[in-house]
Amino acid sequence: MTRLIFLGPPGAGKGTQAKALADHWQIPHISTGDILRQALKEQTTLGVKAQSYMDKGELVPDQLVEEMVEERLKQPDTTSGWILDGFPRTVKQASFLEALLQKLDQAGERVVNLDVPDDIVVARLLERGRKDDTEEVIRRRLEVYRSETAPLIDYYSSKAQLLIVNGNQSLEEVTAELAKVIS
Repeated sequence: MTRLIFLGPPGAGKGTQAKALADHWQIPHISTGDILRQALKEQTTLGVKAQSYMDKGELVPDQLVEEMVEERLKQPDTTSGWILDGFPRTVKQASFLEALLQKLDQAGERVVNLDVPDDIVVARLLERGRKDDTEEVIRRRLEVYRSETAPLIDYYSSKAQLLIVNGNQSLEEVTAELAKVIS
């Protein structure tokens, strides 16, 4: 049973790699970013609340994201495995997730960190051309990532769950390295 958490800065390729692996293993790719963008598009209560944070390049508050993730992990298609992309983002969320997975009898996850230098991330995100991807917002998102999310690397490393992959390679090279470290 495959249960993976993808870490890395915005633009590291988490979504691309997670989707490819999820398709290969026929398990759900659970992206909090996609869930949030859908909520924004549909203007759900969560979407409206999240919009103000995302527009400033800040993280959506833990409680909103935790509720979404819990609801998603309780769905029947997650019993054979899943790949989480964009959650957890903080050590507090990681503790919440650890307790949730024990409660749902889904523990045993491994964590992949896609490591990419900031300048590469900025260039990749500017190429993407999303409305919220201005250089100022991207650099703010990286600051937030470095201060709030990067401590997860130490958290999962101390639990011997962390696998590090160089995300500053071609798509195919990253995929090949992932296949090696996960198998």
